[in-house]
Amino acid sequence: MPKILVIEDESAIRRVLVKILSEENDTYEVSQAEDGLAGIEMVKKEDYDLVLCDIKMPKMDGVEVLEAAKKIKPETPFVMISGHGDLDTAVNTMRIGAFDYISKPPDLNRLLNTVRNALDKKELVVENKRLKKKVSKNYEMIGTSDAIQQIKDIIEKVAPTDARVLITGPNGTGKELVSHWLHQKSDRSKGPMIEVNCAAIPSELIESELFGHVKGAFTSANKDRAGKFEAANGGTIFLDEIGDMSLSAQAKVLRALQESRVQRVGSDKDIKVNVRVIAATNKDLKKEIADGKFREDLYHRLAVILIKVPALNDRRDDIPSLINHFASKIANEQGNAPKKFSDNAVKLLQEYDWTGNIRELRNVIERLIILGGNEVTEEDVKLFASK
Repeated sequence: MPKILVIEDESAIRRVLVKILSEENDTYEVSQAEDGLAGIEMVKKEDYDLVLCDIKMPKMDGVEVLEAAKKIKPETPFVMISGHGDLDTAVNTMRIGAFDYISKPPDLNRLLNTVRNALDKKELVVENKRLKKKVSKNYEMIGTSDAIQQIKDIIEKVAPTDARVLITGPNGTGKELVSHWLHQKSDRSKGPMIEVNCAAIPSELIESELFGHVKGAFTSANKDRAGKFEAANGGTIFLDEIGDMSLSAQAKVLRALQESRVQRVGSDKDIKVNVRVIAATNKDLKKEIADGKFREDLYHRLAVILIKVPALNDRRDDIPSLINHFASKIANEQGNAPKKFSDNAVKLLQEYDWTGNIRELRNVIERLIILGGNEVTEEDVKLFASK
């Protein structure tokens, strides 16, 4: 049942609004406050789906109520109630977050349409948050070990900034998860997250992939094409395995970082981009620099913040949690109930040498779920998880 709060100091108008809303839809739960101070206290204590708020009130006017409420419950839509002389103020309140305004005396159709639209918007906001949380679960970081907790703490501090991040660690450790957490917890989360696997793109095509090309730039360039940096504008670009990038492409990435501009292959026209860069590698970039395979100036541009993701062998305490997570996820994918792993099975899996890290563990858990018994036992692990 949608909850609506009416904040209005004129008792006659307050009664009219409550009567209209209550009679129009008996599924609305309508509360009322006689002034701004009382209203803001109610907003603090209750989650309202909509607030109708008068502008001219004693003690605390509607603009002050709106500003205070947006700090407490930023997603609650406000519809301002304006007298004839308050129209300019009412319009200005929309700039600071009001959904709409209605004039006194309230027109019935205008009032009800505005209320319905505001409630629809609130429902969409809630649904978007739910979907975002659902997406976030795909990139959940599982574990409570000191190493993982330290990474989570760094992410909390770094994500809201635009600082560039270099993520290092062996293959299969979850560097991609870190990049997604950084993006989803940032102010750019509503923008795109573009991933580029630098190791999977031939060196002769990497520049076109990153920066785009114009028609005729090379044999197969049949039309103009935007690159990944342009696609990531307003969001984040994740350059995975950046240690495999050619020196020529490295030079162009460096320029993009320095000037926030890119040039498509075959063009001399600059294109301005607003992109946060997160990079990852399984290589020792300082050794690559010494061997002349990686630009030192690019390294220092990328490594504003360094996050090292540990190998699974260095965080064995997290293996029981990871087993439960993967067992539940795989069961959900297969439409089955999650299988239980015996304590001895878990203990044995903790003792394995996980050279393939989390990626290997996930594959082994799926194999055990398919081939093991109703409860995965130590014997199942010995039979089906042999290295």
